[in-house]
Amino acid sequence: MYRPRSKTGDARLARPDAGLTLIELLVVLGILALLATVAAPQVLRYLGKARSETAKVQINALSSAIELYALDNGGYPALQTGLSALMQPPAGAARWQGPYLKKAEGLSDPWGRTYQYRVPGRSGPFEVFTLGRDNAPGGTGEDQDVSSN
Repeated sequence: MYRPRSKTGDARLARPDAGLTLIELLVVLGILALLATVAAPQVLRYLGKARSETAKVQINALSSAIELYALDNGGYPALQTGLSALMQPPAGAARWQGPYLKKAEGLSDPWGRTYQYRVPGRSGPFEVFTLGRDNAPGGTGEDQDVSSN
């Protein structure tokens, strides 16, 4: 059966069974594996940094919500009530105008744990914080503590 040549004159491009050989595929897969081993640590580092940055943004949003709560109710949420006072009115909060957050998921840090709340804070009237990925005080990188103070 006659097959016309492509415009470039390469008969291989016009054949329907033209493709890559096994050797060519193995070379391409080897190159992709090499790129993945070089790029993967960089991607994971950026992912960890993104989680820490997300925690900072969420803590700022929680701090703003706590300030709004304090304006409406004349004080910060009690330690016993905690951050749940931003979503549901605590007992005795007659002037509660919430919810102060759009979604309850905003009370969880990027690692899936509830943000911790302390009143009074170490260097302010309150403190919202997370202990990072390792859930232990201190640390660096993704394990570092992120706090509103």
